[in-house]
Amino acid sequence: MSVLAAQALKLDTNAADYTILAVYFVVVLGIGFAARRSVSTSLDFFLSGRSLPAWVTGLAFISANLGAIELLGMAANGAQYGLPTLHYYWVGAIPAMVFLGLVMMPFYYGTKVRSVPEYLRLRFNKPTHLFNALTFAFASVLIAGVNLFALALIMQTLLGWSLAVSIVVAAFIVLAYTTLGGLTAAVYNEVLQFFVIVAFLVPLTVVALVKVGGWNGLTDKIEASKLGDQALNAWQGTAVGHSTGAFGNWIAIVFGLGFVLSFGYWTTNFAEVQRALSAKSMNAARLTPIIGAWPKLLIPFVIIIPGMIASLLVRGIGGTGDLQYNNAIPQLMDQLLPNGVLGIAMTGLLAAFMAGMAANVSSFNTVVTYDIIEPYIARGRPDEFYLRMGRIVTCAGVLVAIGTAFIASGYHNIMDYIQLLFSFFNAPLFATFIIALFWKRATPWAGVSGLAAGTFGAAAAHYAHKWGWIDLGTDQAAAFWGAAVAFISDAVVTVLVSLVTQPKPVSQLRGLVWSETPKRMRNPKRERGEGGWYRSPVVLGSAVLICTVVLNLAFG
Repeated sequence: MSVLAAQALKLDTNAADYTILAVYFVVVLGIGFAARRSVSTSLDFFLSGRSLPAWVTGLAFISANLGAIELLGMAANGAQYGLPTLHYYWVGAIPAMVFLGLVMMPFYYGTKVRSVPEYLRLRFNKPTHLFNALTFAFASVLIAGVNLFALALIMQTLLGWSLAVSIVVAAFIVLAYTTLGGLTAAVYNEVLQFFVIVAFLVPLTVVALVKVGGWNGLTDKIEASKLGDQALNAWQGTAVGHSTGAFGNWIAIVFGLGFVLSFGYWTTNFAEVQRALSAKSMNAARLTPIIGAWPKLLIPFVIIIPGMIASLLVRGIGGTGDLQYNNAIPQLMDQLLPNGVLGIAMTGLLAAFMAGMAANVSSFNTVVTYDIIEPYIARGRPDEFYLRMGRIVTCAGVLVAIGTAFIASGYHNIMDYIQLLFSFFNAPLFATFIIALFWKRATPWAGVSGLAAGTFGAAAAHYAHKWGWIDLGTDQAAAFWGAAVAFISDAVVTVLVSLVTQPKPVSQLRGLVWSETPKRMRNPKRERGEGGWYRSPVVLGSAVLICTVVLNLAFG
C-alpha cells in the first residue's frame, strides 16, 4: 500500500472546478432572492410562515447538522479513533431524533411557540426564558464561528486565499441569502446542500476504498496500524472498570452521550427544532426529525470511513498544521480526486459549512428578535419593525461569528470543542425540559435555578479535568462526563427548589405538561391527505430504531 506524501494542502483545480463552484454560489444566492418574494411578515422570515412540506423540512433538518462539525469533526474522529465514532450517530443521534418527533413536537408545534425559549416562558417564568435565550444566543454565535472558521480555513488551504479574505467571502454569502429570504432561503438551500454533500462524499468514499483494497483491505490494514483492532469494533473496550475506549465506558457513552448530550442537542437545540416548527402541519412537524433520521443512519459510512482511510494513506496525519486530524477529508480530496469531481467535492465541502453556519444564524436571529428584543426591549411594535430587526440581527450575528471563529482555531479536533459547548449549554437545558414536561410540580423559579446550577456543574467538571484535579479520560470523554454532571446538577437543584417554592396552577399547564395534556393533543390524528404508512411518524420512527439496533449489533 502506498502512503500519500504529507504536503501543503493546495488543490490542483482548473477552470472546470471553479465553474462548478461559481454556478453553485449563483444558485444559492438565486434561492435567496427568490425566497425574498415570499417574505412579507416576521413569521415568514423566521418560520417560513409554517408552510413547508415534511420532505423539505426533514432534509433541511439533517442538512443543518451536516456542517463543519459533522464533516471535519467526525472524519477527524474516524482518523483518530475509528468505528467507535459511530456512537455519535447510532447512540447519540437517532433515538433522540425519534423521541423529538414522537414525543416533543406535539408540545412545541401544538402550543404554537415560535422558539424553544418561548416554551420555557410559558412553562416557567420570564427569568428562565431570558436566561435560556441569552445562553442560546451566545452558544449559537460560538458554533456559527466554528463553521465559519472551518469554511475559511478550507478556502485558504485548498484555494490559496488568505484567511481574512476567506472569512469575509464565506460570511458574505451566508449573510446574503439568510438576510434576503430568511428561514425559507436557508431551508431550501439546505435541501440543495444535502444533495451536493452526498454527491461529494460518495465518490470520495468509493475511490478511497478502492485505494486500500476494499472493505477487507481496510480492516486488514487498520488492524496492522496504530489504531488496531479496537478501531474496528464500536463497543470494544467499554466495560466498566476496564475501559480502554476513546469515549470512556458504556455508562459514559449511553448516559453521557446517548441520553444527556444527545437528547439535550436534538430535542432542545433551536437550530434543529426551528426546521420542524416551519412545517405546514402537525404531522409534517413530527415527521421532520424522523425523515432526517434515515440519512443520519447511513451518513457515517461516507464520513467515518474516509477518515479511517486517511489515517492509513496520509503520512503524519494527527500532527500539526495541514496534518491535523481535522484535515482528513481535505487531504483525501487533494490526493485522490480528479478535476471535475474535485470541483463537486470542493463545492460539497463548502456547502456543508454554509449549511451549518446558516442554521445557527437563522436560529440566532429568531431567538434574539422574538425572545429578547420583542418581550424585553421593544414591546408592542408593528410587525414590520420585528422583520427589519430580524435582518439587522442576522448581520450582527454574522459579524460576531467572525470574531468567535478564531476561538475554534485552538483545537486540533473541533469535536473536542463542540462537545464541550454542548455539555455547557445543551445538557442543563435538557434536564430542565424533561422535568418540566413530565413533572407538573416543577415550579417557575426552579427553571432558572436548575439551568444556572447545570451550567456551573459543567464548568466545574471541565476545569477540574483541565487543571488535572481529576482524570476523565480524553477530552471528548471528559465532555460526556461533564454533560452528566450538568444534567444531575440541574435535576437535583430543579427538584429541591420546586419542593420549597410555589408551582403554577394546573390550569396553566395544559399543553405544556404531559399529564395535563389530553391524549388527542399528545398523539394528534393525521390530517386528510396524510394517510398511508409512509406518512406515519410511529411506523417510520420504529423502523429506523430497529435498523439502528441491527447496525449496532453488526458493528459492535
